[in-house]
Parts: sequence; C-alpha cells; structure tokens
Amino acid sequence: MPSHFSSSGSVEDSKALCNNLGIKLFTHPIADLVHQYARQFLDAFSQPLAGLPLENLQARIRGTILMEYSNAFGNLLLTTGNKSELSVGYCTLYGDTNGGLGLIGDLYKTEVFALSQHINEHAGRELIPQAIIVKEPSAELAPDQRDADSLPPYPVLDEILKLLIEGEGLSVGEYDSARRFTQRLQASEKGRELIQRVRLMVARSEYKRRQAPPIIRVRAKAFGSGRQMPIAARYV
Repeated sequence: MPSHFSSSGSVEDSKALCNNLGIKLFTHPIADLVHQYARQFLDAFSQPLAGLPLENLQARIRGTILMEYSNAFGNLLLTTGNKSELSVGYCTLYGDTNGGLGLIGDLYKTEVFALSQHINEHAGRELIPQAIIVKEPSAELAPDQRDADSLPPYPVLDEILKLLIEGEGLSVGEYDSARRFTQRLQASEKGRELIQRVRLMVARSEYKRRQAPPIIRVRAKAFGSGRQMPIAARYV
C-alpha cells in the first residue's frame, strides 16, 4: 500500500520479502485516497490537512483497506505493533493497531530484529531481506521521517522500557543489564530527563493499549490482562 512518502527501497524490500516467503503480493496504492481525503477536509473545514493528522490518515486508510480484505475474504488480520511501539504509543489507533491478534506485541523492537536474524540463520538464507533488518526504522508517513525523530534509539528505549515495565520479572541477566544501563543514564541530568520522558510516554499511552488487539504473551508481564493500569489518571 505505497503512499507518496514510501521509499523505493521499502517497496522493493516488500516485494523481495513476499517472494522469499512465497506470499502472494497485492498492490493497493493509497496516494489518490489520501489526496481525496485531504481535498474534502479542506473543502469542509477551510484548513489544509498536514502534520500529524495527515500522517495518521495514511495509517488509517491502510488499516481500512486491510479490514476490507479481512471482511471480504475471511482472513484474520494480524496487527504489526511490537512492545516498544505499544509502550510509548508510537502507533495509530484504527490504523496500524487494526487487527484481531498481535503476534509480536510482547517482543521489544530490538528483539524483533534479533528474531529476524535468527530466522535467517535457521533457514540458512536471507528469508527476511537484510535491508529490512538494518535500515533505520521509519513509518514513512512524512518526508525523510525516522522513528528517531520522535523516540530515543531503540537499543536505548528498550533498556529503559524493560526496567519500567518488566522490572524484576526479567531474567537475571536482562534485569542486571537494564538496571546498569538506566543507572548510567541517571548519572546525568539529560539521562534523567530521558527516563522521565519515556515514563510519561508509557503512562499516557494506556488508552491506546486498551484498544489494541490481544497479543501472544511470551513474557511474565504482557500488556492486557498481565498489566492493568488506569486510563484516566494525571501523570506528572
């Protein structure tokens, strides 16, 4: 479902992935649909559609198309969010959160990368194109957009999240690693501000997680029944 902002690399990587896995590939461009929504929004409200509303619109159009397919052909839609994105709300309600089941919702982003590498190693070939694994993560909903524009780098974010969410529920090795990492951050004002920023992002995104599909649980503390938090609260 390429849009105006989809890079040629992402399009070609998607084709290669489908070919490697033997998946039938359908192409459903969304640029014209986005343009129509934006034009009608301008006509109705006398304001151009730009910024975050335009970014979220693209995700929601894609989500709608996927649900159309699910309804038309009876397939279960799998949502794509991982635990890092769900933790900090880096996802669009009624867009990439659409679906009936989350397969990787209890895996942090760095673990998704590691799992991808493991799949390739186990297969003895590049089932998942290496370009997908190593390129800088991007939602590609705006020009030159990168996840790092909004979030700390995932190796940093995931260590903070593991301690905030899992705590002593981590394995001994994981807990010690995350604790040492956050202690080093706590040693500087900038690091303390980063931890507080992540903590608030997690707290303020509970309402999104409540509306996300159920996920396959692989850790002691997963979102959903494994971690009950209030939606209406004041976080400072």
